[in-house]
Amino acid sequence: MWITVGLALLGLAAAVPSEDRKLSDKATTLAERSTTLAFNLYHAMAKDKDMENILLSPVVVASSLGLVSLGGKAATASQAKAVLSADKLNDDYVHSGLAELLSEVSNSTARNVTWKIGSRLYGPASITFAEDFVKNSKKHYNYEHSKINFRDKRSALKSINEWAAQTTDGKLPEVTKDVEKTDGALIVNAMFFKPHWDEKFHHKMVDNRGFMVTRSYTVGVPMMHRTGLYNYYDDEAEKLQVVEMPLAHKLSSMIFIMPNHVEPLERVEKLLNKEQLKTWTGKMKKRSVAISLPKVVLEVSHDLQKHLGGLGLTEAIDKTKADLSKISGKKDLYLSNVFHAAALEWDTEGNPYDADIYGREEMRNPKLFYADHPFIFMIKDTKTNSILFIGRLVRPKGDKMRDEL
Repeated sequence: MWITVGLALLGLAAAVPSEDRKLSDKATTLAERSTTLAFNLYHAMAKDKDMENILLSPVVVASSLGLVSLGGKAATASQAKAVLSADKLNDDYVHSGLAELLSEVSNSTARNVTWKIGSRLYGPASITFAEDFVKNSKKHYNYEHSKINFRDKRSALKSINEWAAQTTDGKLPEVTKDVEKTDGALIVNAMFFKPHWDEKFHHKMVDNRGFMVTRSYTVGVPMMHRTGLYNYYDDEAEKLQVVEMPLAHKLSSMIFIMPNHVEPLERVEKLLNKEQLKTWTGKMKKRSVAISLPKVVLEVSHDLQKHLGGLGLTEAIDKTKADLSKISGKKDLYLSNVFHAAALEWDTEGNPYDADIYGREEMRNPKLFYADHPFIFMIKDTKTNSILFIGRLVRPKGDKMRDEL
C-alpha cells in the first residue's frame, strides 16, 4: 500500500486543513523520538567505511520499529520500542502516536511535495498471518503483507523489485540484487520523494560543473544556481556552512550542512546531533545567499538489519531468540532483512520567485554556498518538527571528469 495525496489524519475530520490541525501529545512525542532515532541511525551507518551516499527516512524507520513491536512479544517487542527511545511509553500510545505522525507528514497536498511510500512485510511461503496483526499493521502503519518463496530466488527478487518500482511510479527500479538470508521475514520500505522549492531555480541557470568526490576524483554533474534570501549560518569555528531552503507551502524545508573545503565528512558528522542542529538553526539569519546545488537523482537502498541490531534490536534479528509470534501465532519467525530503499530527486521546480527583490539593498554581497563537494542534508518538517529524511551526498551520478593540466 502506498501513501499519497489525500491521506487523512487519523481521528480528525478531513475537511480541516492540515496546517490548522493541532497534533496530539502522542504524535508530538513520537516525532521527537524519531528525530533522536534519525541521528542515532545516521551515525551507526556513517561508521560503515564501505558506505558512500546515505538516504534515510527516520519516520518510516520508526514505523517499521512500531511494526516489530506490534508483532513481537517480551524482549523482542520491548527492544523495538527502546531503539525508538519509547520503551517507557505504553503500546497504544506508541502505535497511535506513530500512526498520526506518519499520516500527517505524508500529506503531500498540504506540503506540496511528491512523496510515495510503500511498506510491505514478506513472510516465508509457509506463514499464515494473524488476522489481528494484519488489521492493526495496516491501520497504524499502512503495511501490506505477502508470502514469498525463495526456492526460486530470481523470481522472488524480481517480485520484490517490481513491487517497489510500481509503488514509486518507476522511480525506484531496484531494492536489492540479492537476499542472503531467505528463511525469515523481510521488511521492505520503498519510497520516492521530490521536493518543490518555495522559490524555483530558473531553468536556464543550469550548467555542467565538477563535483569533487575527493580531492583527486571529480565527476561531472548538472549544477543549478540562484540567489535569494535564505536562513544561513557560517560556523567559522567549525569551518562549515549551514543553509535552509524552504519548500513550497513552507511546511517543510531542506537543510544543507557542508564543510568549507573538500574533506571526508567524518569531522562534520561527529558534530551532528539534535542539540547541535538546534544550535546551528538558532544562529541562522535571513540574508542573501548565492546557492549552487547539484541537480540530484539519488537512489539508495540500505539493509538496516545490522545497523538496527547495533542500536539494540538484537532479538528480532536472531533466529534463536526472536519472538514474533503475534505476526503468525507461532514462535518460528525472525527478521532476516530490513530493506529501506528510497529515490530522492530535486531539480529546478518550485513556486515562481519574486523578481522584485533583486536590486534591493538586502540582496547585495551575497554569501556563497557552492555545493561542489560532499555534504549532509535533511528534509525537516516544520509543523511536527520531525526529520522526514536525513542523508549525505558523497558520490552523485556522473562521469569522471578528465584531469586538467
